Amino acid sequence: MSRELQLRIASAIVMIAVVLAATWFGGLAFKILAAGIGLLIYYEWSTITRLAENSIRANAFGWFSMAVISLNMLFGRAELTVPLFAGLVVTAAIPAFLRRVSWWQPGGLFYAGLSAISLSAIRGEDSLGFIAMLFVFIVVWSTDILAYFVGRAIGGPKLAPKISPGKTWSGAIGGTVAGVIGGLLIAMAHFQDVGLWVAIVAFALSVASQIGDLFESFIKRRFGVKDSSRLIPGHGGVMDRVDGLVFACFAAFFLAIGSSAGGVGTVVSMGAFLFGL
Repeated sequence: MSRELQLRIASAIVMIAVVLAATWFGGLAFKILAAGIGLLIYYEWSTITRLAENSIRANAFGWFSMAVISLNMLFGRAELTVPLFAGLVVTAAIPAFLRRVSWWQPGGLFYAGLSAISLSAIRGEDSLGFIAMLFVFIVVWSTDILAYFVGRAIGGPKLAPKISPGKTWSGAIGGTVAGVIGGLLIAMAHFQDVGLWVAIVAFALSVASQIGDLFESFIKRRFGVKDSSRLIPGHGGVMDRVDGLVFACFAAFFLAIGSSAGGVGTVVSMGAFLFGL
């Protein structure tokens, strides 16, 4: 076994242990994890897109905004999270509308801030949030792993050759099927009655996770970088590891908001929404 492979395995074990421990404890522990992921994503995004080089003030506002969002998540009032986040993103977008800064600046704030917020919202404060977070993890991990192996085994037409030449339609379909099955297995392990809704949610999250993977590939290709950073030994950066996860969390978050806004019903918790309770 090469030293690089040993490093990758050790890093993966540590990451999984930290994430699962924080997910198990929930509360402040998971909020710290979610806020940390958001801050590291913004760091990598701002580095890749060279925000500091293009506008020091805009980048400083981005860091200020991420700090405010993180502090409110950790110690503030939950009902203020979304309005505060939306206000900061809109404020960051004004200079972009005026063409004084690049759209990558408000885009980075939106991507990083929503990553932290959606992760924290899914975990929530109760035991159902723990199951919901495991559900999202399994859907994303199953999708990612099976998409790779099915794509390698079957091959065929490319999914998005200009963005990520290695990805195939066979891998995407195989990954989606695996994600739905994985999500259903988690749900059936905890609930007696698992309806079609859970399969639909798992499907949406699986597709979203693959879009997230392509989105990050697009950004890296656009700016000519291989990895988002070198923060994780043997694995590159945080964005490289959570690109699919955060897009799946985005999908769950917006589905819940859309359901509530559409009058389907009040979303008591993200866990209850994901499992149709």
